[in-house]
Amino acid sequence: MKKFVSAGAILSAALFSASVALAADGTVKKIDEAAGKITLDHGPIKSLDMEDPMTMVFKAADPAMLKSVKAGDKVTFEAERVNGQITVTKIRKK
Repeated sequence: MKKFVSAGAILSAALFSASVALAADGTVKKIDEAAGKITLDHGPIKSLDMEDPMTMVFKAADPAMLKSVKAGDKVTFEAERVNGQITVTKIRKK
Protein backbone atom coordinates (compact mmCIF):
# COMPACT_ATOMS: atom_id res chain seq x y z
CA MET A 1 0.00 0.00 0.00
CA LYS A 2 1.41 3.41 -1.00
CA LYS A 3 1.15 6.38 1.31
CA PHE A 4 0.72 9.88 -0.08
CA VAL A 5 1.63 13.08 1.68
CA SER A 6 -0.14 16.26 0.68
CA ALA A 7 1.81 19.28 -0.54
CA GLY A 8 0.28 21.27 2.32
CA ALA A 9 1.69 18.84 4.89
CA ILE A 10 5.13 19.08 3.31
CA LEU A 11 4.99 22.89 3.27
CA SER A 12 3.84 23.02 6.91
CA ALA A 13 6.69 20.75 7.97
CA ALA A 14 9.21 22.86 6.04
CA LEU A 15 7.94 26.12 7.56
CA PHE A 16 8.00 24.64 11.07
CA SER A 17 11.58 23.43 10.56
CA ALA A 18 12.66 26.84 9.26
CA SER A 19 11.02 28.56 12.22
CA VAL A 20 12.71 26.25 14.73
CA ALA A 21 16.07 26.81 13.01
CA LEU A 22 15.67 30.60 13.42
CA ALA A 23 14.64 30.43 17.08
CA ALA A 24 17.14 31.14 19.85
CA ASP A 25 17.00 30.32 23.55
CA GLY A 26 17.54 32.78 26.34
CA THR A 27 16.68 34.07 29.78
CA VAL A 28 14.91 37.37 30.38
CA LYS A 29 17.12 39.65 32.48
CA LYS A 30 15.16 42.90 32.34
CA ILE A 31 12.10 44.41 30.70
CA ASP A 32 11.70 48.13 29.98
CA GLU A 33 8.08 48.44 28.86
CA ALA A 34 8.26 52.24 28.60
CA ALA A 35 11.10 52.00 26.06
CA GLY A 36 9.75 48.83 24.40
CA LYS A 37 12.98 46.93 25.12
CA ILE A 38 13.99 43.60 26.62
CA THR A 39 17.36 42.40 27.90
CA LEU A 40 18.08 38.76 27.16
CA ASP A 41 20.97 36.50 28.14
CA HIS A 42 21.00 34.27 25.07
CA GLY A 43 22.78 31.55 23.15
CA PRO A 44 23.58 31.66 19.42
CA ILE A 45 21.19 33.55 17.14
CA LYS A 46 21.65 31.89 13.75
CA SER A 47 19.35 34.32 11.91
CA LEU A 48 21.78 37.14 12.81
CA ASP A 49 24.99 35.08 12.41
CA MET A 50 25.71 35.47 16.13
CA GLU A 51 27.48 32.37 17.37
CA ASP A 52 28.62 33.53 20.80
CA PRO A 53 26.34 33.60 23.84
CA MET A 54 25.92 37.06 25.37
CA THR A 55 23.56 39.45 27.11
CA MET A 56 21.95 42.07 24.85
CA VAL A 57 19.19 44.66 24.86
CA PHE A 58 16.66 44.14 22.05
CA LYS A 59 13.87 46.33 20.76
CA ALA A 60 10.47 44.59 20.82
CA ALA A 61 8.68 44.52 17.46
CA ASP A 62 5.40 44.73 19.39
CA PRO A 63 5.75 46.18 22.91
CA ALA A 64 2.65 44.20 23.96
CA MET A 65 4.72 40.98 23.74
CA LEU A 66 6.72 42.18 26.76
CA LYS A 67 3.67 41.62 28.97
CA SER A 68 3.86 37.84 28.35
CA VAL A 69 7.27 37.41 30.04
CA LYS A 70 9.08 38.58 33.17
CA ALA A 71 12.65 38.68 34.47
CA GLY A 72 13.93 35.16 35.11
CA ASP A 73 11.75 33.46 32.48
CA LYS A 74 13.42 30.98 30.13
CA VAL A 75 12.29 31.84 26.60
CA THR A 76 12.55 30.91 22.96
CA PHE A 77 12.64 33.91 20.64
CA GLU A 78 13.25 35.07 17.10
CA ALA A 79 15.16 38.22 16.27
CA GLU A 80 16.02 40.08 13.09
CA ARG A 81 17.31 43.45 11.95
CA VAL A 82 14.42 45.90 11.52
CA ASN A 83 15.33 49.42 10.37
CA GLY A 84 18.90 48.84 11.52
CA GLN A 85 17.94 47.70 15.03
CA ILE A 86 18.14 44.14 16.31
CA THR A 87 14.53 43.40 17.18
CA VAL A 88 12.73 40.53 18.90
CA THR A 89 9.90 39.59 16.54
CA LYS A 90 8.52 36.60 18.49
CA ILE A 91 8.95 35.39 22.05
CA ARG A 92 7.42 32.66 24.19
CA LYS A 93 8.09 31.09 27.56
CA LYS A 94 9.57 27.60 27.60
